[in-house]
Amino acid sequence: MDPSTDSHYWDTVGTAWQGQGRQTLWRAHSDAINAAWLAGRLPMQPVARLLKTDLFDEALATGLYPLLSVRARSVFGVDISVSTLQAASARYPGLHSTQADVRSLPFADSTFDSVVSNSTLDHFASTADIVAGLVELSRVLRPAGYLLLTLDNLANPVVAVRNVLPFRLLNRLGLVPYSIGAACGPRRLQRFVRQTGFEVQEVGAIMHCPRVFGVAAARIVERYRSPQARRRFLQCLMPFERLASWRTRFRTGYFIAIVARKS
Repeated sequence: MDPSTDSHYWDTVGTAWQGQGRQTLWRAHSDAINAAWLAGRLPMQPVARLLKTDLFDEALATGLYPLLSVRARSVFGVDISVSTLQAASARYPGLHSTQADVRSLPFADSTFDSVVSNSTLDHFASTADIVAGLVELSRVLRPAGYLLLTLDNLANPVVAVRNVLPFRLLNRLGLVPYSIGAACGPRRLQRFVRQTGFEVQEVGAIMHCPRVFGVAAARIVERYRSPQARRRFLQCLMPFERLASWRTRFRTGYFIAIVARKS
């Protein structure tokens, strides 16, 4: 069984996370990092249609919809999990949600002005699947439209080690909560993006706080501290993103972040 194509598996994951409120504080940090990166790169003038390629963020926490909804007149979202779609749609009634695999989207050619794909293609089993997803995203994006893409960064040593260790071991230790997939480094990802019909305009890395320590600290603060302490904790994490301007950014960032324009 390939978890990346199994809607039942992701329904189980989504339902468990929604019921237990897992990593709420860490997810708030993740939302803040992604939103800050997108805010500086999405067009200020709202586009007509924008596609987001998964809705896990919106199902569990604030997610990116509040930002996307002011940068696009219509926001569409796809996810393979029905329970995730339902939770995201209940939180945001204005979101147009559809169950779909990113490699086979139920939209016509050139439907969207912008596509936001944050940590979606890194749940597939192989880099061939990543390319297939990029081909499909290119198909539904209009000429000169923008793709804003993040993907697990294999140039980060922590991500590289995680990807070669057995999932069952990592899951039993509580280090990896759900199935992970193929990843690649920044050079290879840029090559994939270019060969699927895009011009790469920017490549960087985001999410630089050491994840193991950040998640553990977030759990403690979330359990025992006041709302004010939680806000201060989140503020303390943000300076790690200054590492995005360092030459070592691809060693510390957990995600490659690419801005590309369809040729």
